[in-house]
Amino acid sequence: MALPPYRVDYSPIIDRPVIKWPNNARVAFWVAPNIEHYEYLPPLDGVRNPWPRTPHPDVQQYSSHEFGNRVGFWRVLDVLDNYGIRCSTTLSIGVLTHFPEVAEAMLKRDWTFVNHGFYNTRYVTTFSEEREREFLRECRETFHRLTGRELKGHSGPSASNTERSPDLVAEAGFLYQTDWKIDDQPLPINVRSGKLICVPYTAELNDAPLFRNHFEADYYAEICKAQFDQLYEEGEESGRVMCIAIHPYAMGRPHRIKYLDELLSYIMSHDGVWQATTDEIAEYYQANYYDQAVEYAKTVNR
Repeated sequence: MALPPYRVDYSPIIDRPVIKWPNNARVAFWVAPNIEHYEYLPPLDGVRNPWPRTPHPDVQQYSSHEFGNRVGFWRVLDVLDNYGIRCSTTLSIGVLTHFPEVAEAMLKRDWTFVNHGFYNTRYVTTFSEEREREFLRECRETFHRLTGRELKGHSGPSASNTERSPDLVAEAGFLYQTDWKIDDQPLPINVRSGKLICVPYTAELNDAPLFRNHFEADYYAEICKAQFDQLYEEGEESGRVMCIAIHPYAMGRPHRIKYLDELLSYIMSHDGVWQATTDEIAEYYQANYYDQAVEYAKTVNR
């Protein structure tokens, strides 16, 4: 029987089928720059206020976030380029039209794009099923019209979801989602029809909440290294996934950027690291381990 929230069957990592990444890598390492657009005067849904200070406009918070696309993105990009990182960006689709230079830079580098809604100041939490279905369709169609590419992954805008989101994400044609921080390996998600994979994201190795809670980038680099060391050791037996999540408005500050460089230098100096995109991780898992994981979960949850 599936445990709450009834989406993921319980499967203890100590006994589940072994995962072997390409070239016998120990860790599938993906880098998630959150490339987002925050509105100056966002519409309010009556439940969640994107800017904590009222009345609007919240000039302090808006301008702090706007720094990311004006300055921070380009500073972060230089470091990523130094290590040839193929990013998987959780993308506010509005960036493609509001910041065409940012869009061009990401497309030129052939980054993977994970749907993150249109704006990071609008949430799906209050949507009806039909409105959420239409929202996902609009995201896919707009992205394809602007880029000629297809979206394979989804992440709710500002992590917002409804109870139906996994069902509708699968129905819309997405292969995977990255909203859940539930495991150190990919896993199947139970949906009404079709297949959906969770590619684990991270809250602990996410710069924005850490910096908001008075930790700094030196500590961020320290805990990322510690996490990598542990996963690298465990990954010798069965492959692990590690994600680092960065926001240009946070990590792209002048006093922090050297710590991103330090972190990437450390991880990328190791053999046995598959620096992959979320599309690659999800597709490899679907082709090689999805069915095996489903069958194994049945034996555990009888």
